[in-house]
Amino acid sequence: MSSLESHQEQLSQSDPSPSPNSCSSFELLDMDPGSLYEPVSPHWFYCKILDSKETWIPFNSEDSQQLEEAYGSGKDCNGRIVPTDGGRYDVHLGERMRYAVYWDELASEVRRCTWFYKGDKDNKYVPYSESFSQVLEETYKLAVTLDEWKKKLESPNREIIILHNPKLMVHYQPVAGSDEWGSTPAEQGRPRTVKRGAENISVEIHCVNDFRSVSLNLLQTHFKKAQENQQIGRVEFLPVNWHSPLHSTGVDVDLQRITLPSINRLRHFTNDTILDVFFYNSPTYCQTIVDTVASEMNRIYTLFLQRNPDFKGGVSIAGHSLGSLILFDILTNQEDALGDIDSEKSSLNIAMDQGDKPTLEEELKKLQLAEFLNVFEKEKVDKEALALCTDRDLQEMGIPLGPRKKILNYFRTRKNLVGIGRPTTQSASGVNIPKESELCSNVDHTSNDPYLNVGIGQVSVKYPRLIYRPEIFFAFGSPIGMFLTVRGLKRIDPSYKFPTCKGFFNIYHPFDPVAYRIEPMIVPEVEFEPMLIPHHKGRKRMHLELREGLSRMSMDLKNNLLGSLRMAWKSFTRAPYPALQASETAEETEAEPESSSEKSSDVNTEETSVAVKEEDPPINVGMLNGGQRIDYVLQEKPIESFNEYLFALQSHLCYWESEDTVLLVLKEIYQTQGIFLDQPLQ
Repeated sequence: MSSLESHQEQLSQSDPSPSPNSCSSFELLDMDPGSLYEPVSPHWFYCKILDSKETWIPFNSEDSQQLEEAYGSGKDCNGRIVPTDGGRYDVHLGERMRYAVYWDELASEVRRCTWFYKGDKDNKYVPYSESFSQVLEETYKLAVTLDEWKKKLESPNREIIILHNPKLMVHYQPVAGSDEWGSTPAEQGRPRTVKRGAENISVEIHCVNDFRSVSLNLLQTHFKKAQENQQIGRVEFLPVNWHSPLHSTGVDVDLQRITLPSINRLRHFTNDTILDVFFYNSPTYCQTIVDTVASEMNRIYTLFLQRNPDFKGGVSIAGHSLGSLILFDILTNQEDALGDIDSEKSSLNIAMDQGDKPTLEEELKKLQLAEFLNVFEKEKVDKEALALCTDRDLQEMGIPLGPRKKILNYFRTRKNLVGIGRPTTQSASGVNIPKESELCSNVDHTSNDPYLNVGIGQVSVKYPRLIYRPEIFFAFGSPIGMFLTVRGLKRIDPSYKFPTCKGFFNIYHPFDPVAYRIEPMIVPEVEFEPMLIPHHKGRKRMHLELREGLSRMSMDLKNNLLGSLRMAWKSFTRAPYPALQASETAEETEAEPESSSEKSSDVNTEETSVAVKEEDPPINVGMLNGGQRIDYVLQEKPIESFNEYLFALQSHLCYWESEDTVLLVLKEIYQTQGIFLDQPLQ
């Protein structure tokens, strides 16, 4: 017997099985002690860094099965790529790494998991490495086959795992500063549970309550029939990232030098978000923003079609806050004639094909700067990235002053030529004013024209062309109405509609400080409320119904009180003479019905007005949303109604987790395909 085996035997003898009183420190696993050995079923996990801590998240069952089939196919895993998460992430099987497809994100480790132990603080299961899990499985198989337990193993991290029996397997962490002989398991703190297999491990290890997961849940509850009949597929949500490229221009460093040190968090929030509004109104950055947004929208769409060649659905777009204004301006400046969309889909090269365009190498040769090609390739800078580079960026890459000026001047000139927009006229103030705007169609262009141009007040930019026609444009918490107003637009022509987009929904929370309405700009002469978005479970929220009920009750009480006061006043002023009692009685008899009728009239006035209001014909708000209503307001939650100011900032970010918002989006998207809710919401 070797010294190591002897040492392990001594540890085993000095560590009797835990007493029943110690079972609170770990859980007993339901296993039959005399069962025959069966191989463990693996499940695939990936690792995410959340709050500076590693968290292992299981793939869904379908993805895990695909990964396992690819792993067990007998083919070489190196170079094998398996799409997961609906095609949003690719797993490189040989590398055991997971990469985002449509956006930039740190790659995450992937693991084929069979054995787990309970974590230290969060009490969640953590998978062992694949190699050590294999050692555990072989030891377990030997113990089951020979029915010999109390097996003890030491992990590469000097952690002790003891397999007492099929129901009791524990994990001890090493104690820092132990002597060279080690320490007994009893001295190594509280034991943790060891688990074999991923059964009963909750898939919701990490709950991401975002738009995508909310929509998948709502499909099960509100579109179940259409799903069962295979009439619809899921709606995919792909983010368009324009914020990072804007803030990678070096302006953040410049701003930091002039930012005051007080209220640091608020100033950081201002620099990181609110400042984008000023960027968008700056001639220096506005063109960069619209170019980046449109380019990303086209790139993602093209990449999606390449990965999903059988896709035949439509595309809708959504913008939040300033993003909605950017989309509004881009859609307003699209061309009417986009040609045959189906042929554009199949060719996949409109506005994106680089085959007929000069490469970066060719353009550098034109500028006689071909010697710097290796520098750009080393930094992974292509033409698009080079167009976004500032003088400081080029300087940091080691490009001399002369070539820097050539490159910056070339791309500045190229930006003015790229992009398909309407013919524009430059005003004396440098404002970009389209010659013909649908916003003022069928209206004489006079100095007193109430339908002013949407381009008023904008900096002069060239709007790129989208390679598809969006079905619907959803604006969340949008300042579009405010920006159009301060640009000088007094009214939107009711006949105006986006050249290439059929639908437009302006969705907002009632306490959102950034949100503004659109409909009063189309129908300013009529006061009317926005459309109330139904609760996803039907009816109004209880506190709103209670509030309306109390309002009606107070109106009834007021009317009844007024009637009672009239009766009391008449009794006080009644003549006290007995000779007049008979006539007074008759007069009172006549007066009471009159009073009663007055009361009835007063009480029914509100009900009648409500009934009339409900039966009023629908308000015509123009063609911006195909004749449908445009402004839609969410119902605030009960806790939010206590203090509007306290939840103001939070309400601006609520849309991505709002079931009511997601359901409205799904409802409108599926209606374009003739699919409706299982049960209409009220």
